[in-house]
Amino acid sequence: MMLSIKRVPTVVSNYQKDEEAAAGGCGRNCLKNCCIQGARLPLYAFKKVDPVGGKELPLLGCKEPVAFLDSLILGEWEDRVQRGLFRYDVTACETKVIPGEYGFIAQLNEGRHLKKRPTEFRIDKVLQPFDESKFNFTKVGQEEVLFQFEASNDGEVQFFPNAPIDVDNSPSFVAINVSPIEYGHVLLIPRIFECLPQRIDHASFLLALHMAVEARNPYFRLGYNSLGAFATINHLHFQAYYLALPFPIEKAPIKNIAKLSGGVIISKLLNYPVRGLVFEGGHTLEDLANAVSEACICLQDNNVPYNVLISDCGRQIFLLPQCYAEKQALGEVSGELLETQVNPAVWEISGHMVLKRKKDYEEASEANAWRLLAEVSLSEERFQEVTALVFQAISSYEMNVKPQCLEEVDAVSSSTQPAMVAGSQQCLVLR
Repeated sequence: MMLSIKRVPTVVSNYQKDEEAAAGGCGRNCLKNCCIQGARLPLYAFKKVDPVGGKELPLLGCKEPVAFLDSLILGEWEDRVQRGLFRYDVTACETKVIPGEYGFIAQLNEGRHLKKRPTEFRIDKVLQPFDESKFNFTKVGQEEVLFQFEASNDGEVQFFPNAPIDVDNSPSFVAINVSPIEYGHVLLIPRIFECLPQRIDHASFLLALHMAVEARNPYFRLGYNSLGAFATINHLHFQAYYLALPFPIEKAPIKNIAKLSGGVIISKLLNYPVRGLVFEGGHTLEDLANAVSEACICLQDNNVPYNVLISDCGRQIFLLPQCYAEKQALGEVSGELLETQVNPAVWEISGHMVLKRKKDYEEASEANAWRLLAEVSLSEERFQEVTALVFQAISSYEMNVKPQCLEEVDAVSSSTQPAMVAGSQQCLVLR
């Protein structure tokens, strides 16, 4: 079924309003051929392979002193604040924890509503080809880029404060989001000059996991929105920011449903308004990245919009298929929810409710947050269908999936147990 084109407001770069002028050479220090020759940027080169759950993990744990990458992100971000590159002061936005069991977080961010212009893209297709005529990250100003981020050649962390940009090898960039949701809000843009559309692959997701691990900060999370799940630019990117509070989704109970041959544990969320899968563990970072990547690729290939949250310094990943934009297009979302103009992407689904109207902020309640997120979630039946597809895709990739119950902490009544992938056992893990 063909759905109407959805207008989604977004401005992540100060140059989006000039995107048409940028096409033929702009002379304004962008990242295209007209300006990139001879340009230099800081380069952070991370250690390639770090075990998850192995002997080296404590060296990369969240309890370490401030990591260099962490200080680099914040130092460069603060520099751009001083240079006046952001569209508003996000530190002036009101924030509160909503009373209730889950601790949803509400932020009043009127700047993301009042100072934006709409961008058009289709919501009925998760995979869409890259369109050079649309705004993309090669059109941002070089001053909006903080540094290059890539694997080290010698297996050790390295930093070069003024490195040349190797366009032919398409480096990955970390840039500011000029309409920030929180302090330190940045964009990770893998292999920027390849102009990849917004679709996860194995290499890009492993890169995002490395960033989470290298930052070594439990308050730094990365998020991903697919097309149809409120991604606003069809150029591959992840978002990340700092929030010194636990997200409600991180506190939700989970039930283990499988363990893969690579040591990755897959669970399902319980007692949360949005149904989703949780990935943890793995013998190596690649094991974890590959399992999540295969699941994401499966959803993309089956045209299922989804969001991803990378949490706990890369140790825990939430995969959240959703259908809110589809319901909007079909007229199945109440007018009351539509009036809030909240587009529930990865941060909202995780429990950080970014509200655009003072009225909604003042009336924020756990019931209202739950009501919105419940509209995001797939039905139980559809979620089981999608879960089965995901397990089939992962098993085809691994060739040796070993579902097993890990630790039975408590019994769940049979009335609450959904049908699972054949052969898998279930057990509950309470946080």
